[in-house]
Amino acid sequence: MSDVTYAEKKRGTRPPHSAGPPPPDPRGTPRVWADDLRMGLAFALRGGREGWMRTVLTAVGVGLGVALLLLTTAVPGALANRDERELARSEVLASDAEYAGDTLLMGNVDTEYEDTMVRGRLLRPEGPGAPLPPGLDAFPKPGEMVVSPALADRLDDGDADLLRERLDYGIAGTVADTGLSDPGELVYYAGSDAIEAADVNVSRIAAFGNDGDGGGMDPVLLLLAMIVFVALLMPVAVFLIAAVRFGGDRRDRRLAALRLVGADGHAVRRIAAGEALAGALLGLVVGAGLFLAGRQVAGAVSVYGMSVFTSDLNPSPALALLVAAAVPAAAVGVTLLALRGVVIEPLGVVRSARPRRRRIWWRLLLPALGLGLLAPMMGQGEDAGAFPEWQVIGGTVLLLTGITALLPWLVEAVVARLGRGPTSWQLAVRRLQLSSGTAARLVNGIAVAVAGAIALQMVFAGVEDDYSKPTGNDTDRAQLSVYAAPGQDLRVGDRVAATEGVRGTVTTISAEVGSSKRNPAGSTTLTIGTCAELRKMARLPDCRDGDAFRLTGAYDSADTKRLLSREGPLYLNPSYDGLRGKALPWTPPPGLRPAKALRDVDGYRHGGAVATPGAVPDLDDSGVFAASVDVRLDPAVPDAAERVRNVVDGLDPLLSVHTLSSEVVEEDFAGIRTGLVVGAACVLVLIGSSLLVGQLEQLRERRKLLSSLVAFGTRRSTLSLSVLWQTAIPVALGMTLSMGFGLVLGTVLLRMTATPVAVDWTSVLLMAGAGAGVVAAVTALSMPLLIRLMRPDGLRTE
Repeated sequence: MSDVTYAEKKRGTRPPHSAGPPPPDPRGTPRVWADDLRMGLAFALRGGREGWMRTVLTAVGVGLGVALLLLTTAVPGALANRDERELARSEVLASDAEYAGDTLLMGNVDTEYEDTMVRGRLLRPEGPGAPLPPGLDAFPKPGEMVVSPALADRLDDGDADLLRERLDYGIAGTVADTGLSDPGELVYYAGSDAIEAADVNVSRIAAFGNDGDGGGMDPVLLLLAMIVFVALLMPVAVFLIAAVRFGGDRRDRRLAALRLVGADGHAVRRIAAGEALAGALLGLVVGAGLFLAGRQVAGAVSVYGMSVFTSDLNPSPALALLVAAAVPAAAVGVTLLALRGVVIEPLGVVRSARPRRRRIWWRLLLPALGLGLLAPMMGQGEDAGAFPEWQVIGGTVLLLTGITALLPWLVEAVVARLGRGPTSWQLAVRRLQLSSGTAARLVNGIAVAVAGAIALQMVFAGVEDDYSKPTGNDTDRAQLSVYAAPGQDLRVGDRVAATEGVRGTVTTISAEVGSSKRNPAGSTTLTIGTCAELRKMARLPDCRDGDAFRLTGAYDSADTKRLLSREGPLYLNPSYDGLRGKALPWTPPPGLRPAKALRDVDGYRHGGAVATPGAVPDLDDSGVFAASVDVRLDPAVPDAAERVRNVVDGLDPLLSVHTLSSEVVEEDFAGIRTGLVVGAACVLVLIGSSLLVGQLEQLRERRKLLSSLVAFGTRRSTLSLSVLWQTAIPVALGMTLSMGFGLVLGTVLLRMTATPVAVDWTSVLLMAGAGAGVVAAVTALSMPLLIRLMRPDGLRTE
């Protein structure tokens, strides 16, 4: 019987004394690689309880990461489809040359219900060729409406009595997906035969679908979007790299048995890579399943008022293929890289020898290169146009990658200097000294996520003033504002004042005052109200009905003084070329006195003149005067705002009701900030899940050690505290490092946007606290397994 080793049988080589050509180098043969990888796959799937448990752990970890990557690749397409649908329903106004036979009269009757916008349109086709809004099969008849599925569900809600009262139409159909921006949008189209082209808020529509592209996104907002993308994906990549190394210590000990039957060091490394490949491939399947399952419920989930259609969540084929190829390749590469410093011998794995000290120079090189890419863009701001995309992404990736490179060195350097303390402390420190790399791997993802979040919070806080403007509205004096244009019902103030839940109203009637009936050379505003109402606009001297005053201290005080002091009558509601209007003559009372203008609810000092009703004729002429009603609500009546809207809608659905707010935020800025919050929440859940899986796997590997310590009299509380210290020390170091990198990246980004550098320490500490909180929760969830593993049956072996 010939003495042929395992390696010789496997590679078809002969013993040294055999004749024939020398065998090929096993490290460079594709067939050898394929055979070893195939054997690793077999060990992972048919290698007993230990083998498949490690494979399952890896598959779950990789699956979570793959699901989030697939979601990320699908989001751009979903947003693009949303924009296309909104563009398709945009209204193209008819010109004067277009006749009414092929046009559509559309009234804007948007409203709010429970702080949610309801998009409403009144439709009146002017002929058989009238354009049909996207999502509709036919025009609704007068008194009927077509609603979105989300609005139909809201109307079926038992608590939606006020909404049903406001939308008092029969439901004739449902708006198709092509007419909605997202499945949660509240939309209705109602038929009407009462609206006219001359009515306020009514437009004549020639077609739907605007070809404009909106001019593109602001360069600073585009920069923010790129950084959000990188900051959310980097932790996922770090997590995937950590997931393929689950159970590495136990796997290496199993591989030592292969050395006993003749496998060389290169073979066992390839077999280990095959095991990791099995977990990664199963992870792809698990990730695809999780993504498909989440995709089915995506339409029913609304975050910050935004949702997506299931059909829109289609990953880009090219990016999906990239994920499918990159994840297994990364699993093999990471495994081979991790085993480069491990000696697997026939009698065991050599890990007890003092490891070579980690070098720091190349770890500092990564963030230095990142800063080198970002530094040339400092001070550019938005005036120089868009920031170079790949330069921004490359610099940010290198800078954040520096955290993953420096954290193992930092943990090793710090724990090497830790010494005396209680037993739990010493157990934890010794364990970290022996496996500092494993501890750092589990914290890397959280550290990268926190660093990115800190940097983005700094930038958002720095540029917020550019995209979030205070309105000046005094929301303590009024919460709603109702406006009736000339030609609409001026009794709205009295009706609103009598509504349940209204504490008070201030109604003013106004009209434009000009020097002539048509195309006046000068004009200003005349506001009419009682003395009590006018005193909220100006500091009046003694006032009685029939008085009028000229406002001072406003932007147009000088022009107003010249206009009101001229001889001859003035004209209310003058007309201009192309616009028809009914002008009324008005002669100001003699001896018009000045009055200092005050800031009103809108925060402005309105100019012009103010007068009591006795000083102005024909106040009942609704074609000349407009009415503005400031409404103060009773906070004890929760649905007071909805009752006001119902009263106004009952008078005229085309009347405007606005909710007063202290600030207004640009839509793109708000969308990116919302994306950051939602994405950060998903990433933290993912990283928390990975930490939990990794923690449980680490505890399982130390099962015999824990049981032995308990058998020798170690208290369970001591072991529990040691596990807590093993987590707390790397987390504290990781959060410190992430705060430093986050502040550096945030400072660089602020300099790039030409924004003064300021640190919001509250946000920084909150981000670090959130990361630490996730780790604390993971540690608490791992305690039940720790207690179970400390039982005496953990000493059993097979």
